[in-house]
Amino acid sequence: MTASRIRRVDLPEPQYGFGGDDHVFVELDREMSFDANFQAMAVTQQIRERDLDGVIEVCPANASYLVRFDPDVIPPATMIETLREIAERTDIEEYQWEARIIDFPVLYQDPWTHETQMQFRDRHQDPDSTDLEYCAKINGYETVEALIDAHAGEPHMVTMIGFVPGLAWCHQMVPRAAQLEAPKYEQPRTDTPARAMGFGGAFTTPYPVQGAGGYQLFGRTPLEVLDIEQTLPDFAESMVLPNPGDIFDFRQIDRDEYDQIRDEIEAGVYEYTIETVEFSPEAFFASPYEYNRSLTEALD
Repeated sequence: MTASRIRRVDLPEPQYGFGGDDHVFVELDREMSFDANFQAMAVTQQIRERDLDGVIEVCPANASYLVRFDPDVIPPATMIETLREIAERTDIEEYQWEARIIDFPVLYQDPWTHETQMQFRDRHQDPDSTDLEYCAKINGYETVEALIDAHAGEPHMVTMIGFVPGLAWCHQMVPRAAQLEAPKYEQPRTDTPARAMGFGGAFTTPYPVQGAGGYQLFGRTPLEVLDIEQTLPDFAESMVLPNPGDIFDFRQIDRDEYDQIRDEIEAGVYEYTIETVEFSPEAFFASPYEYNRSLTEALD
């Protein structure tokens, strides 16, 4: 652990702009930080809580957010005035929200993503290494096992959902100096298994469906993050599992547990381990490792 606190970021003034006639895009900063992301989550949560007439959709992102609205119901200038007013009244040190903590089992070094990696080594920075070996090396870990321990050692927050339904961008809840980082493949793969655990930049992304991809492959989860038919109990209200602000507690499992969970999922009876807590940015900023322990204890 290289730091015991989260280094705070002084955010610039938000930049408000229109996207066509019915969207407002708000940029909070040019790069991701916990300050920017928590501000985006706090503002968009309050927009939803106000249930404003004319607001159709609210989409928080890593350091920005997008609001879709009906200009015939709420004039564009009024929409921006409302967003400014909410932002001015929002202090993330005093703000809290209900966060779901989700136990998220992962079979690291699984056979399926390993096979995929071998098919596309010519597109990788280091064709002679596996993705985990390469990422261990560039992050200063002597072994793959040490990298896996680091990746699964602290929880990850869902900072945004994007690109395809259910694709969660998960940022590990540690100081910046302790963040794992890795580039994407030099050329994207044309295939990636569904439920592959990808890693790119400083984000982990469980792939909801099979398809192209460029993130380094760490393993595979038995869990679904997208259930279009909504057959599993935890998808009764939405076909997408993750929401911004959720916390994934990645947990290394073996093949036997992976197969057992898959059997239950395919039978439609698996129930996710989910607990709800009040998340405090102030407490997290002050003592992230200790606060993470208190959060994950809710799953015990």
